[in-house]
Amino acid sequence: MRNFFTRRFDFERNGTTIKKEMLAGTVSFFTIVYIIAVNSLILSEAGIPVEAGIIATILASFFGCVLMGILGNAPILLVPGMGINALFVYTIVQSLGLSWQEALAVVFTSGILFSIIAFTRLSDLLSRAIPHALKEAITVGLGLFLTLIGLEKGGLVTRGENSMIALGNLGDPHVQATLLTLVITLFLFMRNVKANFLLSILFGTFIAYLFGLLDMHELKNTAFSFEPYKNVFGAMSFASMTSLAFWIAVFSLTMVLVFENIGLVHGHTAMLKQPEKYRRSLQANALSALSCAFFGTSPTVSTVESATGIAAGGRTGFTAVTAGVLFLASAFFIPVIKLIPSSAIAPILMIIGALMLQHIKNIELNDFSEWFPAFVIIVMIPFTYSIADGIAFGFILYPLLKIAVGKTKEVSVPLVTVSLLFLMNFVFHII
Repeated sequence: MRNFFTRRFDFERNGTTIKKEMLAGTVSFFTIVYIIAVNSLILSEAGIPVEAGIIATILASFFGCVLMGILGNAPILLVPGMGINALFVYTIVQSLGLSWQEALAVVFTSGILFSIIAFTRLSDLLSRAIPHALKEAITVGLGLFLTLIGLEKGGLVTRGENSMIALGNLGDPHVQATLLTLVITLFLFMRNVKANFLLSILFGTFIAYLFGLLDMHELKNTAFSFEPYKNVFGAMSFASMTSLAFWIAVFSLTMVLVFENIGLVHGHTAMLKQPEKYRRSLQANALSALSCAFFGTSPTVSTVESATGIAAGGRTGFTAVTAGVLFLASAFFIPVIKLIPSSAIAPILMIIGALMLQHIKNIELNDFSEWFPAFVIIVMIPFTYSIADGIAFGFILYPLLKIAVGKTKEVSVPLVTVSLLFLMNFVFHII
């Protein structure tokens, strides 16, 4: 068996060993395991039962990581993405009015389109056609949106009448537990403590217990059952496929999936100094995103936390396979995971959002026609509470400003096509 793995993952040529890869995979797992609790909590707001969301997240992460390991042979973890799960819940379900079953059909359709792009030269064409500033702006906008969601889940801000944002009640035990957990999370993160997010969830859950926010009697039900999941697996519905809302959702999700993952996979393979693994890694990414429609969760992405595994010495897909197996093993702790309160999750959402904000430094600020459309995307995503609408405003504005200043050569045909599609989306909304 050892020889099989050695040959399959080519440890010698990659300058690594099984032991190093397993260690890197374990480190990667503990930096991203928080996604099980966070993603299932967000999915529950679309109507997916929390326990079913936990199982869906575990299975999608297991399959994604193993697929990446075998097909891409890269130490990149594929788990349901932060930001994309917000798009799934708050835009596709809550704003566009699709059911979560119909939203899963959107995931399937977007996964098909993403796969077509990944397995053809379209990925390179789109990567070159979309301005760098707009790609970075999407990431920053998603970061601000996640921060807003974290603030709301922690009770630090509330949305009242007419969606006005107001400061939460600081005397509320839930808010106090969130603030205390946030301080501990920041300390662990800034001290670069290993598995800091996982530890912060443990501390945050204990703090919630001290504040009387948890019912520990739920732990008595430790039986593991797939019963709640049977109505979620393969439950996608194409009932709304002929509606405009469905195709708006497909377009928006595909755009975010393609551009976010192209950037992430490029970054990870560059960190590895193995650019030859880019194409097959992107293909694994696309197929994994497609599979999420069956598992019952928002699409997987090449997680940023993969960098910790690479930094720990991971060089091959065996790192990802190791993490995938650990995800599967975590299914036996579902009763414990279900106890995790939103006050323990909220600080992580805030910090991840803040980390995504760092991408703003990659936007060129000397050219108004370049950075202003990016700025519009950044502010409109959280202010409209819609990732799709926020992206649309920036993509429509970019070619208009370039034409206004006589820089038409910087506007490609694919970009104009995408911008027109976004514009048509708004026109149909008005009609």
